Amino acid sequence: MPEPLPIDPLAEARRQWIAHGWSDAADGMTLVTSVMRAHQLLLARVEGTLKRFDLSFARYELLQLLSFTKDGVIPMASATARLQVHPTSITNTVQRLERDGLIAREPHPRDGRASMLLLTDAGRAVAAQATAALNSEVFTEPGMPRDDVASIVRALARFRESAGDFVTPPPTPDPL
Repeated sequence: MPEPLPIDPLAEARRQWIAHGWSDAADGMTLVTSVMRAHQLLLARVEGTLKRFDLSFARYELLQLLSFTKDGVIPMASATARLQVHPTSITNTVQRLERDGLIAREPHPRDGRASMLLLTDAGRAVAAQATAALNSEVFTEPGMPRDDVASIVRALARFRESAGDFVTPPPTPDPL
């Protein structure tokens, strides 16, 4: 890991934005740049942990999604939707996992154009090992206090919902 910088470059960028007359955009620029930098930092930790399993985060997510299903089987289109990725991305991920023997692909039983993804025993084992490593090395201690984690997750969920990422279902009424 490189030496920490003597100043926060994002605070300096915000100062420069304001000095150049872009005060109205300074907070937004700082937010976007901060989230992107945080993404880089978190992804480096996650991918560092997953490296020993020869997994990228995308491949891990698909394995874990399959491991959460009842029988380790899901239509490829459902995996694409749940992981919120482009079909080309999921195809590349599937090809790599299939090549490594961690998943298999079969024809959909009712749709001749679609494929079903099946988690192999080897894939289930790798997913379990990778999850244990991520839980102990990254997720349990993400690098900030739990209260901050909860606040950031709530704020980002509101942002994602307002951007059309998902819809919060209405609350279930109390039984009569």
